[in-house]
Amino acid sequence: MSPLNACTLNSLPVAIERPGYDRAGIRPGIAHIGVGAFHRAHLAVYLDQCLAQADQAEWGLLGINLLEHDRPLATALQAQDGLYSVTALSPDGEARSQVIGAMVEYLYAPDQPGRVLERLADPAIRIVSLTITEGGYLIDHKGRFQLEDATVQHDLASPQTPEGVFGYLIGALALRRQRGIAPFTVMSCDNLRHNGSQARRACLAFAEALNPELAAWIAEHVAFPNAMVDRITPATTPEVRERLNALTGLDDQAPVLCEDFVQWVLEDRFATGRPAFERVGVQLVSDVTPYEEAKIRLLNGAHQMLSYPAFLAGLRQVDVALHDPLFHDYLRDFLDQDAGIWLHSLPGMELDSYKALLLRRFGNHAIADQLARLCLDGGSKLPGFLLPTLEACLANGRDARRLAYLLACYDVYLKRGTDDAGEAFELREPNAMELLEPIIHSDSPLTLLQNPVLVGARAARDIRFVSQYLALHRAVTEHGARRSLEQLERIADSAATEAAAAG
Repeated sequence: MSPLNACTLNSLPVAIERPGYDRAGIRPGIAHIGVGAFHRAHLAVYLDQCLAQADQAEWGLLGINLLEHDRPLATALQAQDGLYSVTALSPDGEARSQVIGAMVEYLYAPDQPGRVLERLADPAIRIVSLTITEGGYLIDHKGRFQLEDATVQHDLASPQTPEGVFGYLIGALALRRQRGIAPFTVMSCDNLRHNGSQARRACLAFAEALNPELAAWIAEHVAFPNAMVDRITPATTPEVRERLNALTGLDDQAPVLCEDFVQWVLEDRFATGRPAFERVGVQLVSDVTPYEEAKIRLLNGAHQMLSYPAFLAGLRQVDVALHDPLFHDYLRDFLDQDAGIWLHSLPGMELDSYKALLLRRFGNHAIADQLARLCLDGGSKLPGFLLPTLEACLANGRDARRLAYLLACYDVYLKRGTDDAGEAFELREPNAMELLEPIIHSDSPLTLLQNPVLVGARAARDIRFVSQYLALHRAVTEHGARRSLEQLERIADSAATEAAAAG
């Protein structure tokens, strides 16, 4: 296999696409915090296309990771001079592999926090982008930044040696203000509603606690554009890495697998310039909200609707579940009858075609996305991805039986620790365990419905919904997720009739 680094770049296998520019002439203009698989298959790929144009050389990428579990990736990227391969697979199995060269500098923050702060304070860095996960913004269910977080407290007490993302962001902005340097734009690429607004809220709360005058300066001068991002990017397990390297012929320690679909809708609000994103397929808009709503309610909502039921039923891959007629029809009905009815077609995005495309993407055998990835961190995901649809259904008197079924499966998933065949699994809720503990340790299935953070205020008061949820919870507990889904209509109709008679 061919090693991958700057010295071998021009001698790689001919089937691998290489950067269309001389990396020696590229200067970092964007610093990205949270270099993971999604970032490397999304923003970095768009930048790679930008850099192939002669007037874009100032928009190279400085990659930064903050967490201890990122150390193996840091070692790989440093050894490979920031290079890695991305292989995009279409549903028919066609593969396109390319080496991405946009990351011309990389820093692992735990080893050199002072260096990271100085680089973020460099005037050449005009955008700092983020992929720090939904829970990484530390915004609680009341919209408050969690100042009591241990990392936040450390960074407020030791601003010269931060550990968390907001310590670095605010520390660098403080240096720029002190030195008379224009601030960078903070560009969130995370998968949550109003991601730029969430980043702004977190940054201002941290800055206010550190220095109110700095907070006022940030509020006046720093731009936080919202964005909608989309590309299914499974985790790179050792098995995936071996598979990709066999396909490409590379000895790549940081390859990325993704689908061939990619989308980015971005608000055009940048304080000190940006790359020519519009030339490479990014849709620039004045307000991303309607696109964001469509994607989060449909794609992310459908992912969550599939996750726990299919996993409990013993399935492990998203594509396998989508090619099961039972789960396919369940998701199609969710998209058509529950989530899609609250949305309208948008410029460049026709909703019926978009919904059909989602099912095709989920069923991509070549990607073999893992249901365990969808199950991860449900306590952080469900409020954003499903709660708005549930609230809309209940507020308008619509039957929400599929959402009742999903919540019943989630409650069983949280409490039981095994799927329907008795296979044990690890509960992974890194950002919401404190919220979920009372539910996990409760003997009553109603504890979940009584949690307004997860299911809103209406669910526990809606007699029909509660009746359907309890009936479906009994069915999932006694007969399993698959059999319960097969009988969903009968169970839900019976429960609704009983609720009407009782009410």
